Amino acid sequence: MRKLTPLGTAAIPGSDKSLTLYRSKDDFHINLSGGLELMSTRRHGSEDALGYLPCRRLADPHAARVLIGGLGMGFTLAAVLAEVGESAEVVVAELIPEVVEWNRGPLGDASGRPLDDPRVRVEIADVATLMGAAGAAYDVIALDVDNGPEDFTSGGNTRLYTDAGIAAARKALRPGGVLAYWSSDPDERFKARLAATGMKVEEHRVYAFGSKGTQNLIWVAREPGK
Repeated sequence: MRKLTPLGTAAIPGSDKSLTLYRSKDDFHINLSGGLELMSTRRHGSEDALGYLPCRRLADPHAARVLIGGLGMGFTLAAVLAEVGESAEVVVAELIPEVVEWNRGPLGDASGRPLDDPRVRVEIADVATLMGAAGAAYDVIALDVDNGPEDFTSGGNTRLYTDAGIAAARKALRPGGVLAYWSSDPDERFKARLAATGMKVEEHRVYAFGSKGTQNLIWVAREPGK
């Protein structure tokens, strides 16, 4: 049986739930209160994809400005940094300060310590607030703030996946910009909601680890003709 050593616990704002960071023999794990594993350093294929898929759809990623909603274990951020140039700026919105501390501390080596990159700025803030204040500021917005359209950790995250939430994200994009959403499971209603905006929508099923087992969803949405 896998032995887990707890390294820290953090309350989830707007909820009665918490996150705990654990270390096992070879990996780190973040579990929701009650014991459900939300993410691990072993299984991050879809988190990588959330970073590289939208960036590869930009005409010129060299000086891209990217907003990531949710730091997680840093893998999406690391994937974005690998795709954009030295003049890029990447803003990470993370609601839970302890998650940032974990990534700056023992967890950071697993993803290559992307928070140390000078192109990165972390905001302890709701990504919806940053989008609302941004104007047309970003070339890519990548959102992984919960388990997807069906909120799991915090009910407030649902608004990001509503018609109003999608519209707010589009307003925060520059011309030619790209939206990307992560989900643990398929959601045909959300996919249809995205398509109803007139954007070109791609759905990608990505293995969490290797080439078999659990698959997660990435939706990438762009304006027609882009």
